[in-house]
Amino acid sequence: DLDASALLLGSNGKVRNDEDFVFYNQPRSPEGSVTHQGKSGTTDALLVDLDGMPAQIETVAVAASTDGTPFGQVTGLHLRLSDEAGAELVRFDITDASSETAFVFGELYRRQGAWKFRAVGQGWSTGLAGLAGDYGITVDDGPAAPPASQAPPPPPPAQSWQNAPPPAAPPQAPPSAGGGAINMNKQVRLDKQLAGQPPEMVNLVKKAGVSLEKKGLSEHRARVALCLDISASMTSLYKTGKVQQLCERILALAVQFDDDGACDVFTFGTGGYEEGPLDLRNHQGWVQNLINRRRLEGGTNYNLAMQSLRRHYFPDGNAGPRNSPRQDKLPVYVMFVTDGQTTDQAGTRNQIMWSSFEPIFWQFMAIGQSSKNVVPDGAPPPPKKKGFGARFAQMLNGDFQFLEELDDMQGRFLDNADFFSVKDPADIGDAQLYDLMMTEYPGWLQQAKQRGLIFG
Repeated sequence: DLDASALLLGSNGKVRNDEDFVFYNQPRSPEGSVTHQGKSGTTDALLVDLDGMPAQIETVAVAASTDGTPFGQVTGLHLRLSDEAGAELVRFDITDASSETAFVFGELYRRQGAWKFRAVGQGWSTGLAGLAGDYGITVDDGPAAPPASQAPPPPPPAQSWQNAPPPAAPPQAPPSAGGGAINMNKQVRLDKQLAGQPPEMVNLVKKAGVSLEKKGLSEHRARVALCLDISASMTSLYKTGKVQQLCERILALAVQFDDDGACDVFTFGTGGYEEGPLDLRNHQGWVQNLINRRRLEGGTNYNLAMQSLRRHYFPDGNAGPRNSPRQDKLPVYVMFVTDGQTTDQAGTRNQIMWSSFEPIFWQFMAIGQSSKNVVPDGAPPPPKKKGFGARFAQMLNGDFQFLEELDDMQGRFLDNADFFSVKDPADIGDAQLYDLMMTEYPGWLQQAKQRGLIFG
């Protein structure tokens, strides 16, 4: 599991203070010129706004660290530098890594008023803390060890970093004056991410954390996705703000689970679409922005959303058939929300079957009535119906019999799905919702580790 990071350096080759270190626990520089974008598949990305860079910053060191696995065991290790449109400008392949667990891949630097890039390829065996300490960051782990090895930059490709001065060795700087030590544990990350958030969001994150702690998942890491129905039958739920409320509740789980504090959103109606991340920076008004750019549609197709999601996280399979385990460091927890039946049952069955060989868990939540309907905590159970009333209720429950079938589907590598339904998502309290979302996931997680879907 690789984590990208960046250090904003002054003319002396060191940070001004600890806030100039951008990584998973501190995903944004103070002025916003560098942000940690988080993971997409096997890529971890940083966004650098050169025009917005403070005048005192002359170099941005682009680095990465592992979870303890030596970089020498990572295949296909490389840095891509892309422009605003996504076109690749430079690719730097690291082919001589060995015992290092942190690397500075390259540097963006100012020269004669223009920004340029140079390859570096310098490694540390002491991980992210060792790298940060050598650039002047105060870390809780104490003083860092010197670099384990230094690989010379490769020959420059045509005009990529021609005539660039040689990279300076990282300074052995005293601790910065930026305040307390950088801490890399989860609670510090949460405190930083939630600073300035509305009290409602802070409380949601805390409630999600309580539910995870009860399940022994307080330190668990996972990627979180939301598959959201945009069929026209959902109109009232969108207009009344109930979808916005639900999205924020799912985001709170993502903040607990995912270092980048983001939930990847996929929508489905007649088609299937990838909507990008829902995160703590854009969650307010997110649903209104969604429906402003994407009309609610006249169909419901689970299969297309599932294809988009699998292609996003595991592009090597292109969302197609899979019949052997596909390993990954991080699992994907999917909250799948719908109020209706899919038009493509065969395709959906295939996606569930094929994805059982991938570290993906599908939590289906139907909005309506089913035999697995959840009664809000504290509410009396619905009266039992007899005769025609019972038969009529059974007929209404038929809308979600297919989802119940997926929950119990035979022949999968692992049971990778759970299902419940609610009459109205707003009637279910936050704590109850999080508990429902964690009913089967911990058991699946244990099996996924035992059977090799998740390593580390």
